[in-house]
Amino acid sequence: MDLRDNPYKNELMFAGFNQDQSCFCVGTKKGFKIFNTDPLREKESQEWEDNMDSGGIRLLEMLFRCNYIALVGAASTTISAENSSEFSACKVMIWDDLKKKTIIEMEFSSEVKNVRLRRDRIVVVLEQVIKVFTFTSHPTQLHVFDTRLNPTGLCSLSPSSSNSVLAFPGLKPGQVQLVDLAATERSPLNITAHDRPLVAIALNVEGTRLATASEKGTLIRVFDVSNGNLVSELRRGTNPANIYCINFNATSSLLCVASDHGTIHIFCLEEKNKNKQSSLAGATFLPKYFSSMWSFSKIEVPGGTRCICSFTQDNSLVAVCADGAYHKFVQADNKKFVADKYQLFLDIKT
Repeated sequence: MDLRDNPYKNELMFAGFNQDQSCFCVGTKKGFKIFNTDPLREKESQEWEDNMDSGGIRLLEMLFRCNYIALVGAASTTISAENSSEFSACKVMIWDDLKKKTIIEMEFSSEVKNVRLRRDRIVVVLEQVIKVFTFTSHPTQLHVFDTRLNPTGLCSLSPSSSNSVLAFPGLKPGQVQLVDLAATERSPLNITAHDRPLVAIALNVEGTRLATASEKGTLIRVFDVSNGNLVSELRRGTNPANIYCINFNATSSLLCVASDHGTIHIFCLEEKNKNKQSSLAGATFLPKYFSSMWSFSKIEVPGGTRCICSFTQDNSLVAVCADGAYHKFVQADNKKFVADKYQLFLDIKT
């Protein structure tokens, strides 16, 4: 989540989860911090103090819980920091947090919009191109994929060792392209997910399900990655919204969605009858709206602040917010999610 325009004076520039959502990382104007998701605790902190006055860390991508972290700076021109690292918007730096130094440096001719990692690949998202490299000390470019204009760097990469699917915007509005990086000789699978441009795409950990949202933000669609078939159509609401985050839980039985309405919606993907539906859902003569599946639980984020959300191993829900707040919600007896814990994560010390 890009936080460069956040109104809070906490120096946050970015927040994101690792592949299994067991950790989250934040970029700041001075460096980065890594936290254990549940229980909340700070794991790592790296700052460069005055060396990053005109920049900061704009993007991070963790590789599960290991010591390798992809970093992208915010500065339009390079800034010298410790260990001769230069953090700029056009460079991807792979940081080794054990050695406390950059071990791989990749420079591009335009601004890096996103980075995705798996143990064998580095995926770099530019505005209209996605480049795939080997994850080696001297990365070799393997593939280049064209996309439509992608200013927010939409891209999702399955971390599964048995399923190396990559999802990114196709050439048409609302289209998702799926590529198996282990078999690129096969034709990519194109899914027309929405009529309008995409704002969110998310693969589950196994790389078998894909969730999407468009700029309208009223519907979330879930697809089978193997054939592109629609599995679920979920209604977040009736009014347009900007979707900040979509995440599956570990077993892909639940899905959470955070938006600029200051809410998080939780849907059930396995026992779909748990989701809410209109009493008129079975009437074939009524518009499709009446057959929509609505979330079985909705959380009002305190203060309505921008956030990303994820599930913990016990299927509690965590929200990491632009104001520096950490909220944990647990399921009550009626299965609704209720507030359990609040903390300002930036105040935590190792």
